[in-house]
Amino acid sequence: MDQRDIQHLHALSELANCNPFSPRRFELERSLLGRQFVDEDAISWNRRHDFQPGDRANVIALSQLATEVVARIQQNQRVKNQPLDLELQQSYWDVVAYVLLYRYITPTIYQTFESANAKSQSVVQNAWHEFYADYQTMLDVGGVFPLTKLAGAHLFACLFQVHRAFWLIFDHLLGDSLPIARLREKVWESVFSCDLARYHDGLYSHLRDLATLITGPSGTGKELVARAIGLAQYMPFDLETESFKPEANRFMPLNLSALAPNLIESELFGHHRGSFTGAVADRVGWLEACSPQGAVFLDEIGELDGNLQVKLLRVLQERVYCRLGESQSRKFRGKMIAATNRNLEDEIRAGRFREDFYFRICCDRIETPSLREQLADRPADLSMLVLAIAKKLTGASANPKSARRSRELADEACEWIEKHLGTSYPWLGNIRELEQCVSSFMLRRTYVPLSVSDLGSLPATHAWAEPILNGTATADELLRRYCASVYARNGSYEQTAQILGIDRRTVKAKLD
Repeated sequence: MDQRDIQHLHALSELANCNPFSPRRFELERSLLGRQFVDEDAISWNRRHDFQPGDRANVIALSQLATEVVARIQQNQRVKNQPLDLELQQSYWDVVAYVLLYRYITPTIYQTFESANAKSQSVVQNAWHEFYADYQTMLDVGGVFPLTKLAGAHLFACLFQVHRAFWLIFDHLLGDSLPIARLREKVWESVFSCDLARYHDGLYSHLRDLATLITGPSGTGKELVARAIGLAQYMPFDLETESFKPEANRFMPLNLSALAPNLIESELFGHHRGSFTGAVADRVGWLEACSPQGAVFLDEIGELDGNLQVKLLRVLQERVYCRLGESQSRKFRGKMIAATNRNLEDEIRAGRFREDFYFRICCDRIETPSLREQLADRPADLSMLVLAIAKKLTGASANPKSARRSRELADEACEWIEKHLGTSYPWLGNIRELEQCVSSFMLRRTYVPLSVSDLGSLPATHAWAEPILNGTATADELLRRYCASVYARNGSYEQTAQILGIDRRTVKAKLD
């Protein structure tokens, strides 16, 4: 076998297994393609204005190289008429998987999976038949690899998950800054670990047992991260129906700060008829409704009552729970994802959060960066984010004719932000505040920041203070603005609630 093919085989194997959002991915591309490598194409995987991964010249060239290497090795083995060398077997299998990924697991399959109709079913079935035929042909190199339908279906499912996870991370986490690039890399590892080969060989059935904790300031997209992880879980390919079951891949979010403790328990665990006043029928809880391929997302986990922390600790340790009013144990088979903007270490020291519970949810921890951190690293990300928001507001994704309008809105909003807020504006509300800024600008050609640090320092004619000083502000607006002012000074919902003498949930509701 040609030594150059062997070198390419090992390098392509590493490429196939590496994190696509890591710097190593681009180092391998450069090394493999040499003079063919396109420098302008070597950017971090992210949703730019005009960027589509499938259009990257480097990806096209690498897919062609991998296909040629596989074909030459196949031809060489036919001539030798003996099994592939032991030290090459794993690398060869990796490169075959890479070729099959780019040949069959396309965005068309992902989109048809989302629509889940008869036509999409037919597309997936046709792709599977062609995939399996090539799978058998490429791996028929001396009886080394399993060529059963079961093995092929598992690879089909794994590659479909890889593709689905990539697009979920690519579409949900926007930005070219280093903090966001690192975030995408961590989210990928949360789904697959840092070893994709080990994941395929058996880890795929166990990673859902590990809870994921997402921390970071309010408004930084923690639920987007949770959604990407939750919807990217492994789904087996059913050989009997030759299909995936999209209804099994459910993402079930629950905001704990919006519910009283007794309601949280009923929502999570379900209840038996007559277990408490008003329980007139049996109720299935979210843990029970969650499939093995689904995920339950507990937002604001720092709000959880101590007694409920104990009950959830049992779920995470033993994967079992009981409905309220029942003694029958039930099994939780899905993925648990939690998020908080609180410092849980401080909460533990204050006695409000159990240490044993913390250590059950912190093994896979992801921190979302603030908008200020993103823009400090790459100021140009502001225009990218504003355009994404403008497209959502104008419906450009559903109506291509609105693309020009969304671009105009984005350009005008960026110009207004630069003129009136400046590049040093702190964006204390993060992405959520930026969304409100663009929405307000679209409606009124202006935006009045709520997160001011000192109301008293503002002149009487300032737009923020004017409704209050001239007596036109409603009571709700007065409370909302004052909550924002106090929160801007201390950065804590709880401290703000103590100062104002109101419930913490009220403070959060007014700010959000």
